[in-house]
Amino acid sequence: MIFEQIATGGCQSYLVGCEKTSAGALIDPEASQVDRYLALAARDGLRIRFVIDTHTHADHFSASRQLAEQLGALSVMHRASPAPGVQMRVEDGEMIVLGQLRLQVLHTPGHTVDSMCLVCEDRVFTGDTLLIGGTGRTDLPTGDPEALFESLFGRLLRLDPALKVYPAHDYKGRSHSTLGDELATNPRLQQRDKAAFVQMMRQLDLSMPTHLTEALRTNMSGGKTVAQMLAEASASVPFMAMAELLSRVQAAPTELIVLDVRERDAYEAGHIPGARLLPRGQLELRVNAELPDPTARIVTCCEFGRISTLAAATLRSMGFQRVAALDGGMKAWLEAGYPVSAGPGA
Repeated sequence: MIFEQIATGGCQSYLVGCEKTSAGALIDPEASQVDRYLALAARDGLRIRFVIDTHTHADHFSASRQLAEQLGALSVMHRASPAPGVQMRVEDGEMIVLGQLRLQVLHTPGHTVDSMCLVCEDRVFTGDTLLIGGTGRTDLPTGDPEALFESLFGRLLRLDPALKVYPAHDYKGRSHSTLGDELATNPRLQQRDKAAFVQMMRQLDLSMPTHLTEALRTNMSGGKTVAQMLAEASASVPFMAMAELLSRVQAAPTELIVLDVRERDAYEAGHIPGARLLPRGQLELRVNAELPDPTARIVTCCEFGRISTLAAATLRSMGFQRVAALDGGMKAWLEAGYPVSAGPGA
């Protein structure tokens, strides 16, 4: 077996492959690591055929759809998953065939209704059903402590105790454990009475994941994250350095249009000298009146450099091919001690 474990903060994802056929799969891929996955697969000579999520993630952004589209692979989740566009939905007892490898599906609801584990040779990919020294939480959407108890003690922990445990998360730098070690030392697994286990899980006082709402929205709907939108916009527009823009502003008169896309109150509090105001929310509606010349050279700016990047990409998609975004924003401009103008006019 070809095997790579990829850690992203506390998130763990896995590249597995068949040495004889070069067929590969990615398990629980994270959106920020797409290029790394592709590089590892290329290095190991693998063709990714399946991109698998063990459950609907609430604390990070899945790269499954992006990778499936990019690689011509199949996205895989349990049949109970609410996510749209899943190309292969699997159920308990089925197998994902990966050359001469077999990934055995074990439906283990509890952390989420669609949670599953994957048994492959000497290891089991446990998603968030079983963690090293812990279990998945049950207080997020579709979580169920009673179902988790049954999944753990009625299904997963009845497998060979020598099986290596590879979870979807670990925050202490550990790579793996075994089912036997977890049964012996995992504090949550010492509560083997169902009522006591359920009470323990319901009394856990855990903080909510940082990106809970956005992660659930994108992972369940197939929509884009803000980071993805910014990355796509950044890849489609050029940028101008602040020092370069300053030199052009000071070399008046200039044909360059500095377009401030913040709201009016932020603009009037302080803007780049000579900048024109066109809030991002009004861009499409006012662009024809405000920017009648599609050949004009334009630099967009905002408070932190993110909204201006989106605005520049939008303008380029509308035919303004000489648009760049300021590399940075008004916050960085002020911190650099560059000049500003205040009030309603330029």
